Amino acid sequence: MERFVQRLEKARKAIDESNYIIIGAGAGLSTAAGIIYTGERFEKYFKGFIEEYEFSDMYSSSFYPFETSEEKWAYWARHIFANRYDVGETDVYQKLRRLVENKEYFVLTTNVEHQFWINGFDDERIFATQGDYGLLQCGKACHDKLYPNREQVFEWLEKTENFKIPTELIPKCPVCGEEMDLNLRKDNLFVEDEKWHEMNENYQNFLNRIEGNFVFLEIGVGFNTPGIIRYPFEQMTYNNENATLIRLNLDYPQAIPENKDKTISFDENVEEILDYWLSRI
Repeated sequence: MERFVQRLEKARKAIDESNYIIIGAGAGLSTAAGIIYTGERFEKYFKGFIEEYEFSDMYSSSFYPFETSEEKWAYWARHIFANRYDVGETDVYQKLRRLVENKEYFVLTTNVEHQFWINGFDDERIFATQGDYGLLQCGKACHDKLYPNREQVFEWLEKTENFKIPTELIPKCPVCGEEMDLNLRKDNLFVEDEKWHEMNENYQNFLNRIEGNFVFLEIGVGFNTPGIIRYPFEQMTYNNENATLIRLNLDYPQAIPENKDKTISFDENVEEILDYWLSRI
């Protein structure tokens, strides 16, 4: 494998010479930014819940089969607060924005923590395909409107007792009266609202107008949902002689054999890589 600095320079040159950059962001980017679902951070937000439910981390606990809705929303109040409302700007996302802000860029992400918006990326250049912790939808998907949940989350936190929210605070759909759910893609009831379809169209339009050299900058995308970012990026790289795929991934940095000469892979620290590129702008 090429030495680290050689790969850094090769990737920097590809970014410098590109007319367009398509960012593909997965969970590994948010982990690199400090939004970690284990260890001290998990213990900070879920003290008490860990012992009561024998939770081991925020990812697996999100699948816990709570017996009551009151318990479920008491849990999700903390999960949403920790990962959506109590994070703020992060250095890694800020550095990524600075890297591309003077380029024609678009963001395709499976992350749901709203970090691209929080860190100043352009709204019309972000397609979050899998939802957002900050939005509620009808649990039965009876209509396609989404509802911000910030005020509810803070009220749930304030009024949680014995690991439950008050029954009257369980969110109900204003149309059909069924219980609400988070707007997260976990089944076929995920609501794709008007904004979702608008951003999907914006993404397709962006791809269609690309001319000249361009870069797929893929960060932290593994094999949880590879059909959204990883596989399409590989396919489009293969099909276009002007494309370069830059892949940052601690666990799965490898290029497919067909793209080995068009892919620059990194399994090193994301922030260190961004710092190097920014120092040479």
